[in-house]
Amino acid sequence: MNLQGSLGSLGPATALVRATAAAERHNVPWDKGINVVFSVISNDPALAPTNVKDSKDGKISAIEKWVVKYDKGYNGRVSVRVSNPPGTLADPMIENIIGARLAHLTNADLQKISFAHRLGMSAENILGLFLEEFLADNLSQSGWYCAWGETVKSVDFVKETGKLLQIKNRRNSENSSSSRVRDGTDIQKWYRIESTRIEYKWNLLNRMCEIDTLSEDSFVAFVHTLLDANPNALAVEDENPWRN
Repeated sequence: MNLQGSLGSLGPATALVRATAAAERHNVPWDKGINVVFSVISNDPALAPTNVKDSKDGKISAIEKWVVKYDKGYNGRVSVRVSNPPGTLADPMIENIIGARLAHLTNADLQKISFAHRLGMSAENILGLFLEEFLADNLSQSGWYCAWGETVKSVDFVKETGKLLQIKNRRNSENSSSSRVRDGTDIQKWYRIESTRIEYKWNLLNRMCEIDTLSEDSFVAFVHTLLDANPNALAVEDENPWRN
């Protein structure tokens, strides 16, 4: 049985008992954040992720898997993660194409461009994680909690009152799956920056969450502070000429 079916058959009270027991078995702190997030899906099972199911042998329940999934997401947050460098090598033809168009560039220049591109992709891959943790740190003051590990379907933050929030970095970064909103569900949506111009949307999120502390400057400061404390969040290859 999948998680939606389990929650629907058990009801919120019994599901909560099962979830807290699973958290105790796995040494997962049952704090206010996980309690609020689980309460949202137990009261509305249609919001539970559909890919969480009982194990085939029946020894691990979907609820237990959800608890582990939430904990894994929390413990994989960008402030503590060690990122891996790109797993693929750059295609040498890229340097040839650029060199053919900009013939004044030296081989060393072209190599630097290639490595800069790889570094930029690595940074882009974790930008969403920075945004998620920044918001998790700042929105809890107004009762919003992060659904770590994609533990609510198409929703990134939930509120004690049952409100739902989906966040994206850019206006055009939403895929067709996450853009679908279940009929009758009021999911608020927000993105940080426009895709065709530098225009930030922090004031909108401040109004939505009834706070006044969010800004691009505070986000930038958060990123710098986090990378000072955990430089391994951004992987830099040993041979990257920009490393030193």
